[in-house]
Amino acid sequence: MPAVKAANPREVFASDDWRTITTLSLWRGIWLIIHAWIIVALAAFGGAAAWNYHWLAGILVTPLALAVLGGRQLGLSILMHDGAHGLLHPNRKTNNWLGQWPSGAATGSDLFAYRTYHLTHHKFTQQPEDPDLSLSAPFPTSRDSLRRKFTRDLTGQTFFKQRRAQFAAALRGVAAILTGENGAGKADTLAGRAFNMQNRAGVGVPIANVEGAKTTARTVGRFLIVQAILLAISLTIWGWTPFLLWLAALATTFQLFLRIRNIAEHACTPTGSGDPFTHARTTYAGAVARMTVAPYWVNYHSEHHLFMGVPCYKLRDTHRLLGNGGYYPRMTISPNYRDVLRQAVNRPRATQPA
Repeated sequence: MPAVKAANPREVFASDDWRTITTLSLWRGIWLIIHAWIIVALAAFGGAAAWNYHWLAGILVTPLALAVLGGRQLGLSILMHDGAHGLLHPNRKTNNWLGQWPSGAATGSDLFAYRTYHLTHHKFTQQPEDPDLSLSAPFPTSRDSLRRKFTRDLTGQTFFKQRRAQFAAALRGVAAILTGENGAGKADTLAGRAFNMQNRAGVGVPIANVEGAKTTARTVGRFLIVQAILLAISLTIWGWTPFLLWLAALATTFQLFLRIRNIAEHACTPTGSGDPFTHARTTYAGAVARMTVAPYWVNYHSEHHLFMGVPCYKLRDTHRLLGNGGYYPRMTISPNYRDVLRQAVNRPRATQPA
């Protein structure tokens, strides 16, 4: 299939506006990563303090702590995504380091493998070649199916299957590295990418070649290094509880929020058409959504697909400019994530009266 049609910013924005929304800050990307880790620390140690105060307080506070932690873990993945587009920092080396280590490695992603895979998604959005097509193709689905997906996420089943597949590929990569085995071609772009293939078929997609397995091994190595650092900080300052809360969120709420974000971006939209304004959905997000499923302006996904050179912290301004230009009617916009989930569920047809 041909690549999807791109929007021409010269036809949409005044030159000054375009320059403003595409100018990268020297410090905003760095600050957003620091902000994410500050929230992680407050949630993890706050949850630990609740358990230390009283076991009942711990039980009551833990769901909130897991929700906040899962939201910031998603936030770190979103910032890694910005790094994949070269939008975290104007210096390329700094950008790549920020996307690879303090953001991507925390949740087990590889910036470079993700970049290749993700740009293919942008090029062929909702076409058969789109590697993310399986995230939106099953929708709308039944209410029971969606409930089962959410249950697998919140009980850690999705996390376990993903990590099992990733660690198996990593062991294959370690063996290849130790024996000096070389593979043909470039690393598989599935290697080390963000964990957004949550359907049963996607979770088990194999790494196709030796170089991909090596990339996965290095990705897992970085992931384990970050987890070891977090554990050391946790044990030094407080004990096991903050780290266990972080790990529990990674296995549960992070998976749920990631799925909801994936559904919101492309499911049940008229994407794949010749109009670039239909290639993704923008969803308005309140305070709770921004803390959980929509960190760092990821809810402005239509704007991101229209103009990939806009950093996440300028997407809200981009949305406003599009509104001023009268483009909202061409876009797919949902008032909230509840509305998105309603669209994602098949509703039984009303019976006609006899």
